[in-house]
Amino acid sequence: MAQQIEVRSRSHAELVDITAQVQQVVSQHGVATGLCHVFVPHTTAGLTLNENWDPAVRRDVLLTLDKLVPWDGDYQHGEGNSAAHVKASLMGFSHTLPVENGRLTLGSWQGIYLAEFDGPRRRRVWVSVFQT
Repeated sequence: MAQQIEVRSRSHAELVDITAQVQQVVSQHGVATGLCHVFVPHTTAGLTLNENWDPAVRRDVLLTLDKLVPWDGDYQHGEGNSAAHVKASLMGFSHTLPVENGRLTLGSWQGIYLAEFDGPRRRRVWVSVFQT
């Protein structure tokens, strides 16, 4: 069963570090060895794994996405947030991570981020933990 966490974004576009919240769910389930699946049920927000040491990386990712997918493009979507949909699709909506010794198995500098592209908003993230 998936456990829901709530994430509040504060900007139009930002990468919100949710690593600690996801780890808390893993810890609550008491799984020593398994998998953690993280899913965002939104179409203008996604998930990414990236460096969580230097905040400049988050800025660089967002700036690059703005260059690749400008907000003011020749889009037809009536809500005016097509760029957010495209960016979220590029990031993806889920990740599955290994769990070892009750901890998420991430690289030395990796963190889990909600990628917000149409904020500020309250977002839901579903976290499922499975014993293997």
